[in-house]
Amino acid sequence: MSKKHLKKIVITGALGHIGSRLIRSLSQEQIEKVIIFDNLTTQRYASLFDLPKNLQFKFLEDDIRTADFKKLFASENIDAVIHLAALTDAANSHERAKEVMDVNFEGLKRVANACGEAGVKLFFPSTTSVYGSQASVVDETCAELKPQSPYAESKLAAEQYLLEQKSNGLQFIICRFGTIFGYSVGMRFHTVVNKFLWQAVNGLPLTVWKTAWQQKRPYLDLNDCMRAVNFILERDLFDGEIYNMLTKNFAVKDIVETIKEFIPNLKIEYVDSPIMNQLSYDVNDNKFRKLGFLPQGILGKSIAETIDKLEGVKTQ
Repeated sequence: MSKKHLKKIVITGALGHIGSRLIRSLSQEQIEKVIIFDNLTTQRYASLFDLPKNLQFKFLEDDIRTADFKKLFASENIDAVIHLAALTDAANSHERAKEVMDVNFEGLKRVANACGEAGVKLFFPSTTSVYGSQASVVDETCAELKPQSPYAESKLAAEQYLLEQKSNGLQFIICRFGTIFGYSVGMRFHTVVNKFLWQAVNGLPLTVWKTAWQQKRPYLDLNDCMRAVNFILERDLFDGEIYNMLTKNFAVKDIVETIKEFIPNLKIEYVDSPIMNQLSYDVNDNKFRKLGFLPQGILGKSIAETIDKLEGVKTQ
């Protein structure tokens, strides 16, 4: 497979947790030019500092709900879009359900339709949260998906829309990411590992829902995420399939005990309210592994790196 296919790409939501790392981690043998597309609602200007010198970047401040993608794709001769733009705080998505659906589903439809018309390939990161609570290990063949937040519902609706466009010739790939953890310039702290680390570094008690201690969930190390995206781009793997993408399934207990290795005086506060997604499920990622990708992320190594980056404010 030739590597000449994907020279110019657009990354929407490029200044966020994943995007700010991705624009620094792209295979320079594969990519020549990157359109950094972001509406700057999160004010992550710092994600644009010190970008790699041997890639050509162009920043475009725009919104996926209003942007003229047809004009953008034609003027820049775009080969592929990595569509990261989304509202991702699942726990708080109930309070802004309409906006979440507008951005995550309607926005995706606009991007996908433009890609289909222009022959541009589309990488869509969905979420393993579409599985909901499951009694047994689940994989991509799971027929009973049970999303239990507007965030997960919007991602599942987007998946279904893309699958419907397969017959229209849209070339895409859907990757159900586990919960992201790991350092980036645009890092956020609303997901489990990162939230616990922020609390621990600042000497705050880790707020754990009483029944959550043994909950098992899929997690994706940001390093593995970067390797996986490059793996897909290098192989031009836009096959219209869905792939689970994770480093490992961890219980809350595993995460807390790993943090404690680095911050021994950790405090834990058990709370009655479900301040984090309370679902428990175990995800199988063999489908993606069979393509030749093996996760290499290590929870402790990633935690140590994040703690090191926050060393200046560490209270313990």
